[in-house]
Amino acid sequence: MYPAQKALWFIESHLAGALTLDEIAGIAGISRFHMVRAFAAATGLSVMRYVRARRLSEAARALADGAPDILQLALDADYGSHEAFTRAFRDHFGVTPEAVRAATCLDHLKLQEPIQMDSTLSDNLQAPRFETGKPLLIAGIGERYNHENGAGIPGQWHRFHQSVANIPGRIGKVAYGVCCNGDDAGNFDYIAGVEVSDFSDLPREFSKVRIPEQRYAVFTHLDHISTIRRTVNTIWNHWLPASGLKAADAPSFERYDENFDPLTGNGGLEIWVPVKK
Repeated sequence: MYPAQKALWFIESHLAGALTLDEIAGIAGISRFHMVRAFAAATGLSVMRYVRARRLSEAARALADGAPDILQLALDADYGSHEAFTRAFRDHFGVTPEAVRAATCLDHLKLQEPIQMDSTLSDNLQAPRFETGKPLLIAGIGERYNHENGAGIPGQWHRFHQSVANIPGRIGKVAYGVCCNGDDAGNFDYIAGVEVSDFSDLPREFSKVRIPEQRYAVFTHLDHISTIRRTVNTIWNHWLPASGLKAADAPSFERYDENFDPLTGNGGLEIWVPVKK
């Protein structure tokens, strides 16, 4: 069973109890870092946001059915007070718990249903090569994302191609899509950039990241760029657990050489996944 599937089973079967990222990762037999990446690759959601959305959705159902005790619902959803629960409920659904109970319906709420895992993975993942990547200085267009809203990345690349000529000290013709500064909530920085010689003359509108020397498993993605999520999902939920290796808590990145055509999305790319020695 893949890590994301193990996590989903554990979350759904323990939704009424206390759940932590450490506990979920432990059940899957992987690190917190690996859990965050594997779950997001498979579902497009962060682990704990999924937990919160599921608990609030179940609370909404109970309220629509006329549950009289909102405080008990709050405690069941792992909130310490009526106020904290109401705030989270309103932020998530746009209405208060009392309004849902009064309306006795869920027609206008976007509920988080249990995810039924589609275990379909890429069937043409080639075995990786292993490299010790040299230290890199990457500069480019940076944005903060959650694994739920990564749909903005293609537009970010468009802005990158419009401004790449203004990045000083560029080295070579390769472009990099770097995922870094991830947290347990599934937020991460994505930088569409190029290698540069130094950061001293970099204009303030550009983001930067230092990538240290690191061992990587390097995968080749030959299909259209639109199918990259299947490859990433296969790497994190199938190849990595089966490999016996551990993911390193370090930036991962896509590497686009001159064969990649940003206009058509064809030409292939490489996915560099940091692994522990």
